[in-house]
Formats: sequence, C-alpha cells, structure tokens
Amino acid sequence: MTLRVFITGASSGIGASLARHYAARGATLGLLGRRESALAELAGSLPGEHAIYCVDVAEPAALAVAAADFMARFGLPDVVVANAGVSAGTLTEEADDLAAFARVMHTNLLGMVATFQPFVAPMRARGSGRLVGIASVAGIRGLPGAGAYSASKAAVIAYLESLRVELHGSGVRVVTIAPGYIATPMTAVNTYPMPFMLPADEAARRFVKAIDAGSTYTVIPWQMGVVAKLLRLLPNFLFDRIFARAGRKPRGLPL
Repeated sequence: MTLRVFITGASSGIGASLARHYAARGATLGLLGRRESALAELAGSLPGEHAIYCVDVAEPAALAVAAADFMARFGLPDVVVANAGVSAGTLTEEADDLAAFARVMHTNLLGMVATFQPFVAPMRARGSGRLVGIASVAGIRGLPGAGAYSASKAAVIAYLESLRVELHGSGVRVVTIAPGYIATPMTAVNTYPMPFMLPADEAARRFVKAIDAGSTYTVIPWQMGVVAKLLRLLPNFLFDRIFARAGRKPRGLPL
C-alpha cells in the first residue's frame, strides 16, 4: 500500500527535503506552503503523484479545506508533518515587535494545532498514524533576542506532549522532533556560530528514521541532545551569565 504523507512548510528547507526523501520511497505527498511556484517546482521534480496547496497554516479554514481535499483524493495520510514555522529576532521593549511575537506564536503553535486537527479523529478511528511536530532545541530554555521563537517552541513541546497522552492507546503516535541547527533559509540570516549544523537533506533522513520508529521525543543531531540535557541542568545564575553574551538573530519580520 502506498504511503501517504502530508507536509506543511514544504516550500523549502526541511519540508522540501522531507518531501524528497518520502517521494524516493514511493509515497504520495500533500505539499503545503505559502509559495505556490516553489511548491509546483518541487512537486514537478519528484517521482509519483502529489498535491500542492498554497496555504498559510495561520489560516485554519484554508488548511482544513486542503486537508479535506487530500483525504478525498488520496485517503487518510499515514504521516502528517507539522513543519511550518517562522522565526525573527524580537525584543519585548520594542513596541513594533508585538506583531512579530503574534505572528511567530500564531504560526508555530496554533498553526501546528490547525494542521493536526482535521486528521486526529479519522486517525483515531482507523487506529493508526503518525502526527509529527517539529519543535526546536530553542524551546528548551529561553534564548536572548529570541523570546517569541523560544516561547513558541517551548509551547510546541508541551502541546505535543499533551496530544501524545491524549492519544495514548489509540494507535496514533505523536512524534516530537527538536532540531538543532539545520542549514535552511531560516538559519541563513544568523551571524553567530551554529555548532553541529546539519545539511537539510541529512537532517530529513534522520527525521524520517525517527518518524518510522515512532520516537516520542528526539533531538537531532544527537550532539545537540547532549547540549540540551546540559542546558536543563544549568542553574539560572550560570545560564544567565553565559547566555547574556550569546549571539542574537537580527530583528525583523518573521521568515
């Protein structure tokens, strides 16, 4: 039976790399993103039959229509990857950044909820499926100049844990993936060192392995998992002293 995979944020970066990996395995894909030309180009480069949806995950009604269309054409997905996300440098003291906070939270958290919502009940009824949420190591502790992004990803981690427990015993697996630095357009604007950075295609290969295994929570690459555990253990006074000098993403509109 053909694997069916629905991916948000598929226009570029991790989403596009995941699409290439799944298409190489013969999967039928639903590719959702904000840039129709990029989606069309990606779909045209892949083997097999796929659907594209030019939709912003911050628009739940349009997202629900796309989900319904995919299910009507191809059936209920086996894997849904909520990958869409935006990032921007933000400072609470800047009134102009309130809009950036709202955009980041709406896209990264509420967009994930809206992505999963159309699929949860039918997956539960079928008794199988994978709901995959892309979080971030940045959600483990708050990073300076990244209040919106860190808060959104911390919320994503907590939300996915809640969803996982809600679906316990249903046959539907909730997979949380917390990437470190991945070479994508989102990280390309960063001017500070990014240790253990992975190319997007290699990251996608590791993501797919974790998804296949049904991992409840994994940090990729594993080196960042070690860093994440250490960050959890740092007392506040030491964390504050170290990260007060950390590099910061430039302020601007969310990408």
